[in-house]
Amino acid sequence: MVKSNRKASFPYPVDKVWELVTDLSNQTWRSDLGRFEKIDDHHFIEYTKDGIQTDFKVTKADLHKLWELEFENKNIRGTWIGRFEAHENNTVLDFTEDVTVKKTFMKPLVWFYLRKQQRQYFRDLEKALQVK
Repeated sequence: MVKSNRKASFPYPVDKVWELVTDLSNQTWRSDLGRFEKIDDHHFIEYTKDGIQTDFKVTKADLHKLWELEFENKNIRGTWIGRFEAHENNTVLDFTEDVTVKKTFMKPLVWFYLRKQQRQYFRDLEKALQVK
Protein backbone atom coordinates (compact mmCIF):
# COMPACT_ATOMS: atom_id res chain seq x y z
CA MET A 1 0.00 0.00 0.00
CA VAL A 2 1.01 3.57 -0.66
CA LYS A 3 -0.05 6.29 1.77
CA SER A 4 -0.05 10.03 1.18
CA ASN A 5 -1.14 12.73 3.63
CA ARG A 6 -1.62 16.45 3.25
CA LYS A 7 -2.63 18.91 5.93
CA ALA A 8 -3.41 22.61 5.53
CA SER A 9 -5.20 25.45 7.25
CA PHE A 10 -7.77 27.62 5.48
CA PRO A 11 -9.03 30.99 6.80
CA TYR A 12 -12.69 29.98 6.48
CA PRO A 13 -15.25 28.48 8.88
CA VAL A 14 -15.55 24.71 8.90
CA ASP A 15 -19.16 24.70 7.65
CA LYS A 16 -18.15 26.58 4.48
CA VAL A 17 -15.21 24.25 3.79
CA TRP A 18 -17.27 21.13 4.53
CA GLU A 19 -20.07 22.26 2.23
CA LEU A 20 -17.72 22.82 -0.70
CA VAL A 21 -15.75 19.59 -0.30
CA THR A 22 -18.77 17.32 0.23
CA ASP A 23 -21.20 18.92 -2.25
CA LEU A 24 -21.69 16.16 -4.79
CA SER A 25 -23.93 18.35 -6.91
CA ASN A 26 -21.11 20.76 -7.75
CA GLN A 27 -17.47 19.80 -8.19
CA THR A 28 -16.82 22.19 -11.10
CA TRP A 29 -14.20 24.00 -9.00
CA ARG A 30 -11.87 21.01 -9.42
CA SER A 31 -9.38 21.69 -12.23
CA ASP A 32 -8.16 18.08 -12.33
CA LEU A 33 -11.51 16.68 -13.45
CA GLY A 34 -12.83 16.34 -16.95
CA ARG A 35 -16.25 15.31 -15.65
CA PHE A 36 -18.03 14.50 -12.40
CA GLU A 37 -21.15 12.37 -12.04
CA LYS A 38 -23.24 12.07 -8.89
CA ILE A 39 -24.98 8.69 -8.70
CA ASP A 40 -26.70 9.27 -5.35
CA ASP A 41 -25.81 10.78 -1.95
CA HIS A 42 -23.22 8.05 -1.33
CA HIS A 43 -21.81 7.25 -4.78
CA PHE A 44 -20.11 9.35 -7.44
CA ILE A 45 -17.75 8.99 -10.37
CA GLU A 46 -14.82 11.22 -11.24
CA TYR A 47 -13.37 11.28 -14.74
CA THR A 48 -9.91 12.67 -15.34
CA LYS A 49 -9.35 14.93 -18.33
CA ASP A 50 -7.95 11.93 -20.20
CA GLY A 51 -11.01 9.82 -19.39
CA ILE A 52 -9.94 7.58 -16.51
CA GLN A 53 -13.00 6.74 -14.44
CA THR A 54 -12.76 6.43 -10.66
CA ASP A 55 -15.77 5.17 -8.70
CA PHE A 56 -16.26 6.52 -5.17
CA LYS A 57 -18.42 5.39 -2.27
CA VAL A 58 -18.96 7.50 0.86
CA THR A 59 -18.42 5.13 3.79
CA LYS A 60 -18.67 7.59 6.68
CA ALA A 61 -19.78 11.17 7.15
CA ASP A 62 -19.63 12.96 10.49
CA LEU A 63 -20.85 16.52 9.86
CA HIS A 64 -18.01 19.08 9.83
CA LYS A 65 -15.56 16.48 11.18
CA LEU A 66 -14.96 13.43 9.01
CA TRP A 67 -15.62 12.31 5.44
CA GLU A 68 -14.40 8.84 4.45
CA LEU A 69 -14.49 7.36 0.96
CA GLU A 70 -13.54 4.15 -0.80
CA PHE A 71 -12.47 4.44 -4.42
CA GLU A 72 -11.38 2.28 -7.33
CA ASN A 73 -10.33 2.61 -10.95
CA LYS A 74 -8.47 0.40 -13.41
CA ASN A 75 -5.09 1.22 -11.81
CA ILE A 76 -5.68 1.68 -8.07
CA ARG A 77 -8.11 1.17 -5.22
CA GLY A 78 -8.09 2.56 -1.74
CA THR A 79 -9.49 4.90 0.87
CA TRP A 80 -9.61 8.66 1.22
CA ILE A 81 -10.11 10.13 4.68
CA GLY A 82 -10.75 13.82 5.21
CA ARG A 83 -10.63 15.22 8.72
CA PHE A 84 -11.99 18.72 9.33
CA GLU A 85 -10.97 20.65 12.47
CA ALA A 86 -12.50 23.99 13.39
CA HIS A 87 -10.24 26.57 15.03
CA GLU A 88 -12.25 29.76 15.54
CA ASN A 89 -12.80 31.03 11.97
CA ASN A 90 -10.19 28.71 10.44
CA THR A 91 -10.43 25.14 9.26
CA VAL A 92 -7.60 22.63 9.32
CA LEU A 93 -7.96 19.87 6.74
CA ASP A 94 -6.08 16.63 7.09
CA PHE A 95 -6.50 14.38 4.03
CA THR A 96 -5.04 10.89 3.82
CA GLU A 97 -5.15 8.54 0.86
CA ASP A 98 -4.21 4.89 1.32
CA VAL A 99 -3.86 3.19 -2.06
CA THR A 100 -3.23 -0.30 -3.40
CA VAL A 101 -1.71 -0.35 -6.87
CA LYS A 102 -3.15 -2.92 -9.28
CA LYS A 103 -0.25 -2.78 -11.74
CA THR A 104 3.12 -3.46 -10.12
CA PHE A 105 5.12 -1.30 -12.50
CA MET A 106 3.10 1.74 -11.35
CA LYS A 107 3.91 1.38 -7.65
CA PRO A 108 7.03 3.63 -7.64
CA LEU A 109 5.07 6.43 -9.33
CA VAL A 110 1.86 6.39 -7.29
CA TRP A 111 3.15 8.32 -4.28
CA PHE A 112 4.28 11.18 -6.55
CA TYR A 113 0.95 11.10 -8.38
CA LEU A 114 -1.00 11.26 -5.10
CA ARG A 115 1.10 14.17 -3.81
CA LYS A 116 0.59 16.07 -7.06
CA GLN A 117 -3.18 15.45 -6.95
CA GLN A 118 -3.41 16.54 -3.31
CA ARG A 119 -1.48 19.77 -3.97
CA GLN A 120 -3.77 20.59 -6.89
CA TYR A 121 -6.89 19.77 -4.86
CA PHE A 122 -5.83 22.14 -2.07
CA ARG A 123 -4.98 24.93 -4.57
CA ASP A 124 -8.35 24.51 -6.26
CA LEU A 125 -10.12 24.43 -2.90
CA GLU A 126 -8.46 27.67 -1.79
CA LYS A 127 -9.52 29.41 -5.02
CA ALA A 128 -13.08 28.13 -4.77
CA LEU A 129 -13.39 29.21 -1.13
CA GLN A 130 -12.30 32.73 -2.04
CA VAL A 131 -15.11 32.97 -4.58
CA LYS A 132 -17.84 31.33 -2.49
